[in-house]
Amino acid sequence: MAVEQVKLVLIGVGNIGRRFLELLARKEDILRTRYGLELVLVGAGDTSGAALAVERLDPLQVIHLKRKGQGVAAYPLVGRPGMGTVELIQHAQADVLLEASPTNLRDGQPGLGCIEEALQRGMHVVTVNKGPLVLAYSRLAKLAAEKGVRLAFSGAVAGGLPTINIGRRDLAGSEILRLEGILNLTTNYILTQMAEGDKSYAGALAEAQAEGHAEADPSLDVEGWDAANKLVILAQSVLGHSASLGDVEVEGITGIGPEDLKQATARGKVIKLIAKAEREDGGYHLSVQPTWLDLCHPLARLRAHQMGIVYYTDTNGTITAIIDEEDPMPTAAAMLRDLINVYCNP
Repeated sequence: MAVEQVKLVLIGVGNIGRRFLELLARKEDILRTRYGLELVLVGAGDTSGAALAVERLDPLQVIHLKRKGQGVAAYPLVGRPGMGTVELIQHAQADVLLEASPTNLRDGQPGLGCIEEALQRGMHVVTVNKGPLVLAYSRLAKLAAEKGVRLAFSGAVAGGLPTINIGRRDLAGSEILRLEGILNLTTNYILTQMAEGDKSYAGALAEAQAEGHAEADPSLDVEGWDAANKLVILAQSVLGHSASLGDVEVEGITGIGPEDLKQATARGKVIKLIAKAEREDGGYHLSVQPTWLDLCHPLARLRAHQMGIVYYTDTNGTITAIIDEEDPMPTAAAMLRDLINVYCNP
C-alpha cells in the first residue's frame, strides 16, 4: 500500500491533546499498514508559545515536557517562546490543523481565529472545541466548502460518541423527527450517584470533582449550558436547523435533590438531564432539562460514566448509541477518527 505523509499542527496540549499525541505514537504502525497514512507532527502550540519543526516533532517528547510542567516552547532547538497560535499556523508547513484549545463561549478565541486561519490557508481542520462551532458554525462550514477542505468535529459532541457521524452519514435520506441525548457526563454522573449511592447533590458533585469528571467551577455543566452547546452544534450540523444558545430552553440540575430522585424511583422512573430537539412547525424546538424517564427508555439505563443519544426517524427507525467514557481518551480517539476519515473517506 502506498503511504501518504500528512503533516499536522496541534493547538492545545491539555488532557485531550496529550492523549491524541499518545495515540499518534501508539497507532503509528496500524495507521501506515491499514490506512496508508504517515501522520507527522510538525507544530504544537500552547500558552507558553510553540514548537515548530521543518521535519517532525516527537509526540512523546512533547508529552514528556507537559508532564514536567513545561510548555511546548521548551522543546529543544525548535521551541518558540511567546509565538502565537495563529502565527504558528502561518509558519507551519502543515496539511491539517488539530484544534483542542479550551472552549471559550464569549468570542471563541483562540480556537476560532486558528480555525479560520487554517481554512483560509487550505488546511483541513479537526476540532473538539465547541466554542467556534456554537458561535460561527455556518461561517466556518461555508469557508471550508469554498476552500475545498474538511471541517471535522465529531469529538465536540459527547466525546467519543459518534453523534455527528450517525446523524450526518448513517441517517442520510431520512428525516430526523426527534433526538434525545445525555450529552454531558458530569451531570449524568452526579444524578446517577445521587440516585444509586443515596448522596446529596453537594456530595455527588464533590465526588465528581475528585474523580476529575467535574471542573472546580462546574456551572457550565450543572446549569445545563454544556449540553445546550452540544445541542446547538447538532441542530446546525445534523438537523440543518439554524440555532443559537438563545434558542434553547435550558434548565440545569442544581434544583434536583434526593427527594426528587426517590419520588421518581417510587414511580418506576429515573431523572436524567436530557437534551432534546423535536420537530415543530418546519423546524425544531430545542431544550435541555431534567426529565423523568420510564425505565424502558434507552437513556434511563445509562450508568454514571456513560453518555448516549437516540435518533427517532421516519424511515430508519429508532437508533440509540451509548458510550462509556471514564477519561478523555475516547475524545482524543475521535480526533484520530476524524483525521483518518478526512483522508480515507473523502
